[in-house]
Amino acid sequence: MQFETIAIHDGQAPDPHTGSVTVPVYQTSTFEREDLEHHRDFFYSRIGNPTRKALESTLALLENGRFGLAFASGVAATMAALQVLKPGDHVVASNDIYGGSYRIFEQLLRPWGVTTTYAENETTESYASCITPATKLIWLETPSNPLLQLSDITALSELGKRQGILVAVDNTFASPYFQRPLDLGADIVVHSTTKYLGGHSDVIGGAVITSNPALHTIIKNYQAAAGAIPAPWECWLILRGLKTLKIRMKEHEANALHLAGVLEQHPAVERVFYPGLPSHPQHELAKQQMSGFGGMLTIALKGGLPAVKTLTANLKLFILADSLGGVESLIASPPKMTLGALSTEERRRRRCTDNLVRLSVGLENAEDLELDLINGLAM
Repeated sequence: MQFETIAIHDGQAPDPHTGSVTVPVYQTSTFEREDLEHHRDFFYSRIGNPTRKALESTLALLENGRFGLAFASGVAATMAALQVLKPGDHVVASNDIYGGSYRIFEQLLRPWGVTTTYAENETTESYASCITPATKLIWLETPSNPLLQLSDITALSELGKRQGILVAVDNTFASPYFQRPLDLGADIVVHSTTKYLGGHSDVIGGAVITSNPALHTIIKNYQAAAGAIPAPWECWLILRGLKTLKIRMKEHEANALHLAGVLEQHPAVERVFYPGLPSHPQHELAKQQMSGFGGMLTIALKGGLPAVKTLTANLKLFILADSLGGVESLIASPPKMTLGALSTEERRRRRCTDNLVRLSVGLENAEDLELDLINGLAM
Protein backbone atom coordinates (compact mmCIF):
# COMPACT_ATOMS: atom_id res chain seq x y z
CA MET A 1 0.00 0.00 0.00
CA GLN A 2 1.02 3.60 -0.55
CA PHE A 3 2.14 6.01 2.18
CA GLU A 4 -1.12 7.88 2.72
CA THR A 5 -3.14 4.65 2.89
CA ILE A 6 -0.80 3.25 5.54
CA ALA A 7 -1.02 6.49 7.52
CA ILE A 8 -4.81 6.29 7.62
CA HIS A 9 -5.42 2.57 8.01
CA ASP A 10 -2.48 0.35 9.02
CA GLY A 11 -2.13 -0.25 12.73
CA GLN A 12 -5.47 1.47 13.28
CA ALA A 13 -8.18 -1.12 12.72
CA PRO A 14 -11.70 -0.28 13.96
CA ASP A 15 -12.20 -1.00 17.64
CA PRO A 16 -13.28 -4.68 17.93
CA HIS A 17 -15.60 -3.97 20.87
CA THR A 18 -17.58 -1.00 19.55
CA GLY A 19 -16.71 -0.71 15.87
CA SER A 20 -15.30 2.78 16.38
CA VAL A 21 -13.51 3.77 13.16
CA THR A 22 -11.09 5.98 15.11
CA VAL A 23 -8.77 4.29 17.58
CA PRO A 24 -10.19 5.03 21.05
CA VAL A 25 -8.26 6.88 23.74
CA TYR A 26 -7.69 4.12 26.29
CA GLN A 27 -7.45 6.49 29.23
CA THR A 28 -6.57 3.89 31.81
CA SER A 29 -3.53 3.18 33.95
CA THR A 30 -4.20 -0.52 34.40
CA PHE A 31 -6.07 -3.50 32.94
CA GLU A 32 -7.87 -6.44 34.52
CA ARG A 33 -5.86 -9.67 34.63
CA GLU A 34 -7.49 -13.00 33.82
CA ASP A 35 -6.05 -14.65 36.93
CA LEU A 36 -2.81 -14.82 38.91
CA GLU A 37 -1.02 -16.83 36.24
CA HIS A 38 -2.20 -15.02 33.12
CA HIS A 39 -2.64 -11.49 31.84
CA ARG A 40 -3.97 -10.04 28.62
CA ASP A 41 -1.83 -8.26 26.00
CA PHE A 42 -2.09 -5.10 28.09
CA PHE A 43 -1.86 -5.03 31.86
CA TYR A 44 -0.23 -1.70 32.84
CA SER A 45 -0.10 1.40 30.66
CA ARG A 46 3.54 2.21 31.31
CA ILE A 47 4.40 -1.13 29.72
CA GLY A 48 1.81 -0.97 26.96
CA ASN A 49 -1.44 0.74 26.04
CA PRO A 50 -3.71 0.04 23.02
CA THR A 51 -3.70 3.67 21.85
CA ARG A 52 0.08 3.84 22.11
CA LYS A 53 0.42 0.49 20.38
CA ALA A 54 -1.60 1.78 17.41
CA LEU A 55 0.71 4.80 17.15
CA GLU A 56 3.86 2.70 17.42
CA SER A 57 2.65 0.28 14.76
CA THR A 58 1.78 3.09 12.34
CA LEU A 59 5.09 4.88 12.89
CA ALA A 60 7.02 1.69 12.17
CA LEU A 61 5.08 1.10 8.95
CA LEU A 62 5.59 4.67 7.73
CA GLU A 63 9.36 4.32 8.17
CA ASN A 64 9.39 0.82 6.64
CA GLY A 65 10.58 -0.51 9.97
CA ARG A 66 9.58 -3.54 12.02
CA PHE A 67 9.38 -1.94 15.46
CA GLY A 68 8.15 1.44 16.65
CA LEU A 69 8.37 2.87 20.16
CA ALA A 70 6.71 6.09 21.32
CA PHE A 71 8.08 8.43 23.97
CA ALA A 72 7.02 11.52 25.88
CA SER A 73 9.25 13.87 23.87
CA GLY A 74 11.86 13.96 21.15
CA VAL A 75 14.70 14.17 23.65
CA ALA A 76 13.23 11.23 25.57
CA ALA A 77 13.30 9.26 22.32
CA THR A 78 16.90 10.34 21.71
CA MET A 79 17.93 9.24 25.18
CA ALA A 80 16.20 5.91 24.65
CA ALA A 81 17.95 5.30 21.33
CA LEU A 82 21.30 6.02 22.99
CA GLN A 83 20.74 3.17 25.44
CA VAL A 84 22.43 0.95 22.85
CA LEU A 85 25.68 2.47 24.19
CA LYS A 86 27.64 1.70 27.36
CA PRO A 87 30.38 3.51 29.30
CA GLY A 88 33.58 3.59 27.27
CA ASP A 89 31.80 3.83 23.93
CA HIS A 90 32.39 6.64 21.46
CA VAL A 91 29.93 8.48 19.19
CA VAL A 92 30.58 10.42 16.00
CA ALA A 93 27.86 13.04 15.55
CA SER A 94 26.86 15.73 13.11
CA ASN A 95 28.43 19.11 13.81
CA ASP A 96 25.16 20.91 13.17
CA ILE A 97 22.63 19.23 15.44
CA TYR A 98 19.68 20.16 17.61
CA GLY A 99 20.74 21.82 20.85
CA GLY A 100 18.82 19.27 22.92
CA SER A 101 20.77 16.41 21.35
CA TYR A 102 24.04 18.25 22.02
CA ARG A 103 23.09 18.68 25.68
CA ILE A 104 22.39 14.96 25.97
CA PHE A 105 25.78 14.08 24.50
CA GLU A 106 27.69 16.58 26.64
CA GLN A 107 25.75 16.90 29.90
CA LEU A 108 24.34 13.38 30.29
CA LEU A 109 26.43 10.90 28.29
CA ARG A 110 29.91 12.34 28.77
CA PRO A 111 29.76 12.15 32.60
CA TRP A 112 28.43 8.61 32.15
CA GLY A 113 31.57 7.69 30.20
CA VAL A 114 30.31 7.95 26.61
CA THR A 115 32.30 10.47 24.56
CA THR A 116 31.29 12.26 21.36
CA THR A 117 33.32 13.74 18.53
CA TYR A 118 31.62 16.15 16.14
CA ALA A 119 32.48 15.87 12.46
CA GLU A 120 33.93 19.08 11.08
CA ASN A 121 31.45 19.04 8.21
CA GLU A 122 28.79 16.78 6.74
CA THR A 123 31.00 14.89 4.28
CA THR A 124 31.40 11.15 4.73
CA GLU A 125 35.18 11.67 4.90
CA SER A 126 34.76 14.03 7.83
CA TYR A 127 32.75 11.48 9.78
CA ALA A 128 35.23 8.72 8.90
CA SER A 129 38.16 10.76 10.19
CA CYS A 130 36.55 10.89 13.64
CA ILE A 131 36.12 7.13 14.03
CA THR A 132 38.17 5.41 16.73
CA PRO A 133 38.33 1.77 17.89
CA ALA A 134 35.77 2.72 20.57
CA THR A 135 33.23 4.16 18.10
CA LYS A 136 29.91 2.34 18.35
CA LEU A 137 27.46 4.84 16.86
CA ILE A 138 27.26 7.47 14.13
CA TRP A 139 24.53 10.02 14.93
CA LEU A 140 23.11 11.93 11.97
CA GLU A 141 20.69 14.79 11.72
CA THR A 142 19.81 15.30 8.08
CA PRO A 143 18.62 17.85 7.08
CA SER A 144 20.32 19.47 10.06
CA ASN A 145 19.13 22.11 12.47
CA PRO A 146 19.49 25.01 11.76
CA LEU A 147 21.79 25.03 8.69
CA LEU A 148 19.86 22.47 6.61
CA GLN A 149 23.02 20.47 5.82
CA LEU A 150 22.76 16.90 4.55
CA SER A 151 24.69 13.77 5.42
CA ASP A 152 24.92 10.87 2.96
CA ILE A 153 22.91 8.22 4.82
CA THR A 154 23.71 5.42 2.38
CA ALA A 155 27.46 6.07 2.36
CA LEU A 156 27.66 6.40 6.13
CA SER A 157 25.52 3.30 6.67
CA GLU A 158 27.85 1.33 4.42
CA LEU A 159 30.82 2.70 6.36
CA GLY A 160 29.15 1.71 9.61
CA LYS A 161 28.43 -1.82 8.48
CA ARG A 162 32.04 -2.31 7.35
CA GLN A 163 33.32 -1.27 10.75
CA GLY A 164 30.59 -2.67 13.00
CA ILE A 165 29.21 0.78 13.88
CA LEU A 166 25.50 1.54 14.23
CA VAL A 167 23.96 4.48 12.38
CA ALA A 168 21.08 6.49 13.88
CA VAL A 169 19.26 9.25 12.01
CA ASP A 170 17.15 12.04 13.46
CA ASN A 171 14.55 12.30 10.69
CA THR A 172 12.45 15.05 12.27
CA PHE A 173 12.97 17.75 9.63
CA ALA A 174 12.27 15.49 6.63
CA SER A 175 9.54 13.25 8.10
CA PRO A 176 9.07 9.72 6.73
CA TYR A 177 7.12 11.17 3.83
CA PHE A 178 10.24 12.76 2.34
CA GLN A 179 12.97 10.45 3.70
CA ARG A 180 13.21 6.89 5.02
CA PRO A 181 16.64 6.30 6.56
CA LEU A 182 16.07 2.59 7.24
CA ASP A 183 15.64 2.04 3.49
CA LEU A 184 19.02 3.75 3.02
CA GLY A 185 20.78 1.42 5.46
CA ALA A 186 20.43 3.16 8.82
CA ASP A 187 19.84 1.07 11.94
CA ILE A 188 17.75 3.48 14.02
CA VAL A 189 15.43 6.39 13.21
CA VAL A 190 14.45 9.01 15.79
CA HIS A 191 11.66 11.59 15.59
CA SER A 192 10.34 14.44 17.60
CA THR A 193 6.68 13.69 16.91
CA THR A 194 5.98 17.14 18.36
CA LYS A 195 6.89 18.52 14.97
CA TYR A 196 5.60 17.41 11.55
CA LEU A 197 4.13 14.07 12.64
CA GLY A 198 1.77 15.71 15.12
CA GLY A 199 1.64 18.74 12.89
CA HIS A 200 -0.63 21.06 14.87
CA SER A 201 1.55 22.47 17.68
CA ASP A 202 -0.64 20.85 20.30
CA VAL A 203 1.34 17.84 21.53
CA ILE A 204 4.80 16.83 22.77
CA GLY A 205 6.15 13.42 21.77
CA GLY A 206 8.97 11.36 20.31
CA ALA A 207 9.57 8.03 18.60
CA VAL A 208 12.26 5.48 17.83
CA ILE A 209 11.94 3.05 14.91
CA THR A 210 14.20 0.13 14.01
CA SER A 211 14.09 -3.19 12.19
CA ASN A 212 16.76 -4.79 14.40
CA PRO A 213 15.18 -7.08 17.03
CA ALA A 214 18.15 -6.80 19.40
CA LEU A 215 18.12 -3.00 19.30
CA HIS A 216 14.34 -2.99 19.74
CA THR A 217 14.67 -5.13 22.87
CA ILE A 218 17.21 -2.77 24.42
CA ILE A 219 15.15 0.34 23.70
CA LYS A 220 11.84 -1.30 24.65
CA ASN A 221 13.29 -2.41 27.99
CA TYR A 222 14.44 1.14 28.62
CA GLN A 223 10.99 2.47 27.70
CA ALA A 224 9.35 0.15 30.22
CA ALA A 225 11.92 0.78 32.96
CA ALA A 226 12.40 4.54 32.61
CA GLY A 227 8.76 5.27 31.81
CA ALA A 228 9.16 8.35 29.60
CA ILE A 229 6.02 7.42 27.68
CA PRO A 230 3.34 9.56 26.03
CA ALA A 231 -0.12 9.48 27.58
CA PRO A 232 -2.97 7.94 25.54
CA TRP A 233 -4.35 11.35 24.61
CA GLU A 234 -0.99 12.49 23.22
CA CYS A 235 -0.75 9.26 21.22
CA TRP A 236 -4.22 9.87 19.80
CA LEU A 237 -3.32 13.42 18.75
CA ILE A 238 -0.23 12.21 16.92
CA LEU A 239 -2.22 9.44 15.24
CA ARG A 240 -4.66 12.08 14.04
CA GLY A 241 -1.79 14.15 12.68
CA LEU A 242 -0.34 11.21 10.76
CA LYS A 243 -3.54 10.84 8.75
CA THR A 244 -2.88 14.15 6.97
CA LEU A 245 0.94 13.97 6.90
CA LYS A 246 1.22 13.52 3.13
CA ILE A 247 -0.93 16.48 2.14
CA ARG A 248 0.60 18.70 4.82
CA MET A 249 4.19 17.89 3.86
CA LYS A 250 3.50 18.59 0.18
CA GLU A 251 2.10 22.01 1.05
CA HIS A 252 4.88 22.79 3.54
CA GLU A 253 7.39 22.01 0.79
CA ALA A 254 5.59 24.02 -1.89
CA ASN A 255 5.44 27.09 0.34
CA ALA A 256 9.05 26.72 1.51
CA LEU A 257 10.36 26.28 -2.03
CA HIS A 258 8.46 29.39 -3.15
CA LEU A 259 9.79 31.51 -0.28
CA ALA A 260 13.34 30.19 -0.66
CA GLY A 261 13.37 31.32 -4.28
CA VAL A 262 12.01 34.76 -3.39
CA LEU A 263 14.39 35.29 -0.48
CA GLU A 264 17.41 34.17 -2.48
CA GLN A 265 16.87 37.23 -4.71
CA HIS A 266 16.19 39.71 -1.89
CA PRO A 267 18.87 42.39 -1.38
CA ALA A 268 18.67 42.13 2.43
CA VAL A 269 19.41 38.40 2.40
CA GLU A 270 23.00 37.19 2.38
CA ARG A 271 22.23 33.50 1.93
CA VAL A 272 19.36 31.02 1.91
CA PHE A 273 19.85 27.54 3.32
CA TYR A 274 17.33 25.20 1.67
CA PRO A 275 18.16 21.83 0.04
CA GLY A 276 15.51 22.36 -2.64
CA LEU A 277 17.47 25.21 -4.19
CA PRO A 278 19.96 24.34 -6.96
CA SER A 279 22.38 26.69 -5.18
CA HIS A 280 22.45 24.43 -2.11
CA PRO A 281 25.83 22.62 -2.15
CA GLN A 282 24.13 19.27 -1.45
CA HIS A 283 21.14 19.73 -3.75
CA GLU A 284 22.04 16.61 -5.76
CA LEU A 285 22.36 14.51 -2.59
CA ALA A 286 18.97 15.81 -1.48
CA LYS A 287 17.44 14.62 -4.74
CA GLN A 288 19.04 11.20 -4.27
CA GLN A 289 18.02 10.40 -0.71
CA MET A 290 14.88 12.50 -0.28
CA SER A 291 11.63 12.52 -2.23
CA GLY A 292 11.04 16.17 -1.28
CA PHE A 293 12.84 19.01 0.44
CA GLY A 294 10.68 19.78 3.45
CA GLY A 295 9.24 22.92 5.00
CA MET A 296 12.25 24.28 6.89
CA LEU A 297 14.59 26.97 5.63
CA THR A 298 17.14 29.26 7.22
CA ILE A 299 18.33 32.64 5.99
CA ALA A 300 21.34 34.79 6.85
CA LEU A 301 20.62 38.52 6.88
CA LYS A 302 23.17 41.09 5.72
CA GLY A 303 22.28 43.44 8.56
CA GLY A 304 23.31 41.05 11.33
CA LEU A 305 21.48 40.76 14.64
CA PRO A 306 19.85 44.21 14.38
CA ALA A 307 18.21 43.12 11.13
CA VAL A 308 17.03 39.91 12.79
CA LYS A 309 15.44 41.88 15.62
CA THR A 310 13.73 44.22 13.18
CA LEU A 311 12.38 41.39 11.07
CA THR A 312 11.04 39.32 13.97
CA ALA A 313 9.41 42.39 15.51
CA ASN A 314 7.57 43.44 12.37
CA LEU A 315 6.17 40.20 10.98
CA LYS A 316 2.42 39.70 11.18
CA LEU A 317 1.97 36.06 10.07
CA PHE A 318 5.23 34.43 11.11
CA ILE A 319 5.07 33.91 14.87
CA LEU A 320 8.24 34.28 16.96
CA ALA A 321 8.26 30.96 18.80
CA ASP A 322 10.26 27.83 19.49
CA SER A 323 9.47 24.51 17.79
CA LEU A 324 8.49 23.84 14.19
CA GLY A 325 6.38 21.70 11.89
CA GLY A 326 2.94 23.04 12.72
CA VAL A 327 0.32 24.35 10.30
CA GLU A 328 1.20 27.94 11.29
CA SER A 329 4.43 29.61 10.19
CA LEU A 330 7.03 30.21 12.90
CA ILE A 331 10.27 32.18 12.98
CA ALA A 332 13.20 31.70 15.34
CA SER A 333 16.69 33.04 15.98
CA PRO A 334 18.91 29.95 16.37
CA PRO A 335 21.66 31.73 18.38
CA LYS A 336 19.15 33.39 20.70
CA MET A 337 16.57 30.62 20.96
CA THR A 338 17.12 27.03 19.82
CA LEU A 339 20.89 27.12 20.48
CA GLY A 340 20.85 29.88 23.07
CA ALA A 341 22.07 27.58 25.85
CA LEU A 342 25.33 26.89 24.01
CA SER A 343 28.43 28.97 24.62
CA THR A 344 29.39 31.67 22.14
CA GLU A 345 32.47 29.64 21.26
CA GLU A 346 30.41 26.52 20.59
CA ARG A 347 27.94 28.40 18.42
CA ARG A 348 30.83 29.90 16.48
CA ARG A 349 32.33 26.45 15.95
CA ARG A 350 29.02 25.27 14.57
CA ARG A 351 28.75 28.33 12.29
CA CYS A 352 25.62 29.48 14.08
CA THR A 353 26.03 33.20 13.48
CA ASP A 354 23.92 36.01 14.93
CA ASN A 355 22.42 36.89 11.54
CA LEU A 356 20.64 33.54 11.12
CA VAL A 357 16.84 33.27 11.04
CA ARG A 358 15.09 29.90 10.90
CA LEU A 359 11.68 29.66 9.26
CA SER A 360 9.19 26.87 9.79
CA VAL A 361 6.98 27.50 6.78
CA GLY A 362 3.35 26.73 7.50
CA LEU A 363 0.28 26.11 5.39
CA GLU A 364 -0.90 29.67 4.92
CA ASN A 365 -1.21 31.14 1.42
CA ALA A 366 2.28 31.39 -0.09
CA GLU A 367 1.72 34.92 -1.42
CA ASP A 368 0.54 36.10 2.01
CA LEU A 369 3.68 34.67 3.59
CA GLU A 370 5.85 36.25 0.91
CA LEU A 371 4.28 39.66 1.47
CA ASP A 372 4.75 39.33 5.24
CA LEU A 373 8.47 38.62 4.84
CA ILE A 374 9.01 41.31 2.21
CA ASN A 375 7.30 43.89 4.42
CA GLY A 376 9.31 42.75 7.45
CA LEU A 377 12.60 42.95 5.58
CA ALA A 378 11.78 46.43 4.27
CA MET A 379 11.38 47.98 7.73
